[in-house]
Amino acid sequence: MESKCSKCRRAGEKLFLKGERCATAKCAVARRPGPPGMHGAKRKKRGGSEYGTQLAEKQKVKRSYGIQERQFKNYYETASKKKGNTLNMLATLLETRLDNIAFRLGFAASRSQARQMVGHGHLMVNGRRVDIPSYQITKGDVITIRPGSVSKKIFQDIKMVLKKYEPPQWLAMDKESLKGEMVRAPEMEELDVPFNLQLITEFYSR
Repeated sequence: MESKCSKCRRAGEKLFLKGERCATAKCAVARRPGPPGMHGAKRKKRGGSEYGTQLAEKQKVKRSYGIQERQFKNYYETASKKKGNTLNMLATLLETRLDNIAFRLGFAASRSQARQMVGHGHLMVNGRRVDIPSYQITKGDVITIRPGSVSKKIFQDIKMVLKKYEPPQWLAMDKESLKGEMVRAPEMEELDVPFNLQLITEFYSR
């Protein structure tokens, strides 16, 4: 399985798959720019075709959110069938996954850590344990840490971390009780989605 750092180097930019480490000098993209592999540093970056550019952007999004091709295509098809702007709908579907919400609330330092956190059953939605990272959160849903998991090492410094962190405005966090809520649907302009989703819609509409 390709390492998180290799995914970033292959994408040619930081995808922040390792949380705070990605912002330090230890980041692999900063230390060893260029694709991974024996001959990665020697490869010349070609002027890619339109298809290649669209494909590369799609791969970046998939790697960042940790999703497979079939699931990502399903997101696009669902977004394209909804009323409104397809780009907005696609971004919202990605951002309102439970693992991403856990990341945005500050429960996890990265999406990959959040995905693992959910998969291990550490989080609850509206008082019910949920272990599906792709579970869709909607307005009014309350996300909490399972009582039996609060003492786990992964949450050891959570209150200290949250003191310095502010979630996006479409989410609310009670830092004392460790309770987060999606208070409204996010607007496209406030979503921190560093991708060109237009290229992805062009890829799938070919």
